[in-house]
Amino acid sequence: MSAPQDAPPGWAVIASSSRPGKYYYLNKATGATQWEYPTQAAAAAAAAAAAGPAQPAAAKVRASHLLVKHRDSRRPSSWKESVITRSKEEALDLIRYYQKEITEGRATLATLATTESDCSSASRGGDLGFFGPGDMQQAFEVATYKLSVGEISDPIFTDSGIHLIQRTA
Repeated sequence: MSAPQDAPPGWAVIASSSRPGKYYYLNKATGATQWEYPTQAAAAAAAAAAAGPAQPAAAKVRASHLLVKHRDSRRPSSWKESVITRSKEEALDLIRYYQKEITEGRATLATLATTESDCSSASRGGDLGFFGPGDMQQAFEVATYKLSVGEISDPIFTDSGIHLIQRTA
């Protein structure tokens, strides 16, 4: 795949370090990334974000997560596996299994994240600390802000993989 000639205003084209010859798009205002060419709505949102918020930014939140990567993830490797080969469907099956373990009270997100998450936050029980608008990939951020403290999301898909998110503050 050759590099696109240009990106919409507010976006940058970045060469993937994990997938030679592949490029992704970076929203300069939010830091969100995606493989697909930004839609007109996404480009307009990036331009609006670059212009600055119309009102004060929302307060920071804190969350923990359990991430299951798959072979199509942005970086298909982790502290557990140097090369992740599972399919997206297999990753979703794992996330649903972990979700069931949590909802049925056999485990907590923090304990599962410690041993099962493909994110380096596993060493902290999945804790990502505090973050604000624009600090995380958009789907992750939107899901987190919709949660009440203590609530756990359904599976959330990002370029990184599939997440279960628990808002902690």
